[in-house]
Formats: sequence, structure tokens, C-alpha cells
Amino acid sequence: MARLRIWSILLFLAVAGCSDAPQSGSSSSGSANSSGSAASETSADKSSDASKSPVAVGNSDSARKKIGFSALTLTNPFFQIIGETMAAEGQKQGYDVVVVSGEQDVNRQTAQIEDFIVQGVSAIVLNPCDSKAIGTAIRKANDAGIPVFTNDIKYDGTDGKVVCHIATDNFQGGKLAGEAMVKLLGETGGKVAVIDYPDVESCQLRVRGFREILDAHNAKSDSAKIEIVTVLNGKGARETGHAAARDAIQAHPDLAALFAINDPSALGARVALEESGKADQVAIIGFDGAIEGKEAILKGDIVCDPIQFPESMGKTTIEMIGKYFDGEDVPAEILIPSALYYREDALKDPALQKK
Repeated sequence: MARLRIWSILLFLAVAGCSDAPQSGSSSSGSANSSGSAASETSADKSSDASKSPVAVGNSDSARKKIGFSALTLTNPFFQIIGETMAAEGQKQGYDVVVVSGEQDVNRQTAQIEDFIVQGVSAIVLNPCDSKAIGTAIRKANDAGIPVFTNDIKYDGTDGKVVCHIATDNFQGGKLAGEAMVKLLGETGGKVAVIDYPDVESCQLRVRGFREILDAHNAKSDSAKIEIVTVLNGKGARETGHAAARDAIQAHPDLAALFAINDPSALGARVALEESGKADQVAIIGFDGAIEGKEAILKGDIVCDPIQFPESMGKTTIEMIGKYFDGEDVPAEILIPSALYYREDALKDPALQKK
């Protein structure tokens, strides 16, 4: 009887032990499901709050924020530097920066913005491929609660909203280019060609500043006027800059100088001048200060550049995004002054001495 009672107790304990196991497993599984559900709810809450308050997309220890950057084109070293600097600075701040190239195609850039929205990025940065036409895509990001920033090239429209624009003071830089041209031709005057990129707001400002200085000079001088005889669209690229300069030389064989809105255009123009035997006759003033442009200035192929500071632009962009994430006030525009860069500057430039 005692033995039967012992066996009964053991059987009860065994059954109890078996019933505890699934309860424990079920509790653990329930905890995991609960945790997963909470994480999902947190993500959803953040997505919802992002459209209401910048604080909702601030730094988080649980997940790294992703920033999408669509550059005008990564074939231009200037935009490569901006992207690389943003990626490095973003890494320091705990952000992953995805860099893609719009290839100067607003439709391609629009698709990239739509892809960023699908990815659920925390912020989007653009160099608009078309300063007006990109507005519809910016509005889509706005509607998704994703803040949009621009650097170098400003959005020029009302369809969408940009939090902050970070750029070179391109109007001031254009005036510097005009001052350099007056220094070059002020005593003799001469015919000048402009290789422009009118689709892009930053280039519009450069040409406007350039014209303002030349107009002021011409208003004071009767005999040494500097005349802009042609403005051609070089599209900011070497090949099209080459073609534009070739057309300018053919139409105006007595051309004295050329202003190109960036270094790729200027370098393409230099090749056209060499091919036509006009390299000694036509002086070039560029814009940018990319390493290839600086090397050309050192060699004497380009007279000078109003230079930009792409590292500063990229770093400042990340700083403003961080401030926005933290709920701080962010200015609508930050302009970084340009500076003229001549051969004497190239001779003491550490970046060129290392090469």
C-alpha cells in the first residue's frame, strides 16, 4: 500500500513536470512575441510621429537611422567628396548614409526619392537635378513624414518643403569670378563666352553674380568693355563643356576669355582650345576647386577658380540633420563663402604637394 502511494506521488510529479515545460516555453515564446510586437509598435509610432515632430526621428540606441543622399552626379569629384564626407560624418553620429547618383536626370532622381521613401529612411538629402521639376518628388517625401534637405543646389519651387539648404554662396562666388575677369581683361576689354548650366539654381546664381560685376565695370569704361558674346549650356560636364567651347570658338574666333560654371566644363573647354590652337589666346576662369581643377590651375591651364568647400558642405549637412532630429531650430539656409584660388595658392596647397 505504501509502495502504491509512493508510485502515485511520483506519477503526479512527472505529470506536473511535463505540464510546466510547455507553460515555461509558452511564456518564453509569449515574451518574444510581446517584445516583437512592442518593437513593431515603437517603429510604427516613430513613423507616425515623424510627420509631426522632428524629435520623433532622433538618435536611437535600438536602431541606426538611415539617410538617403541623391547626388547630382557622382562622375563629378565635387559631389563624390560631399557624399564621402556625409557618410563619414554620419557614421560618427550613428547614421547610415546611402549615396546614389541622379546622373543629372530628374526622372531618375525622382525614382531614387521614391525608393528612399519605400526604405523608410529618416531623412533625404538632394542635389536637385532640376531645381523646379524635383518639387513633386519632394512633396511625396513630405507626405511620408520624411524631412528633406538640399546641398549645393537649391530647390526653386513651392510644391515641396525643404528643411534646410546648405551651399556655397554661389552669387558671391560668381562675383569673384567677375572680379577675376575684370582683373584679366579690365584694361583691354574683350569678348567672353560663358559655359552655363541653366537647369541648376546654383549655376544661375554664379552667372548672375558674374554678370553683375561685368556690368558694373562696363558702366565705368567706354573703351575697355568686357562683352559676353555667347552663353552656352555645357550641362556641367566635361564632354558637353568641350562641345560648347568648340562652338564658341568657331562662332567667335577673336574670343578673349571664357567663364565656365564648374571645373569639368572648364577642363572640357581647355581641350577644345588646345585642339583649335587657341589655348594661348583664350583664358579660362572656372569654378569649384576640385583637385583636377586645382591641378589645371597649377599647370596654368586655368587662370583661377572661385573655390568651394565640399567637405564643409557635407559636414554641415549632417550637423543640421542631427539638430533637426534632436528638435533644435534649423536655419532655412546656410551659405559658405567662396574664395579665389590662383596658381600662387596652388603652389602652397598641401593637397597638391602630396601628389
